[in-house]
Amino acid sequence: MTTITATQLAKSLSDVLNRVRYRGEEFVVERNGEAVARLVPATCAGITASELVQRVGDLATPGDGFADALEAAQQLQGLPAFPEWPF
Repeated sequence: MTTITATQLAKSLSDVLNRVRYRGEEFVVERNGEAVARLVPATCAGITASELVQRVGDLATPGDGFADALEAAQQLQGLPAFPEWPF
């Protein structure tokens, strides 16, 4: 991944966009030394199904009482308190 300043990006936007689109390059845009954005090909914005399987592959499925435990936890939380609006 290449780091580029906002000024460099402004001066060479067309070239950077072409490199992202046609070469699949990724850029981190910095302003005052702080990363503010990331440019990636639009097709790479998410993850593929095989990447998801790789990331989640070895996770065990929830046990039999999992759904009941979730429901009980939700009931314990109650409804959120909303402040009254002054009229």
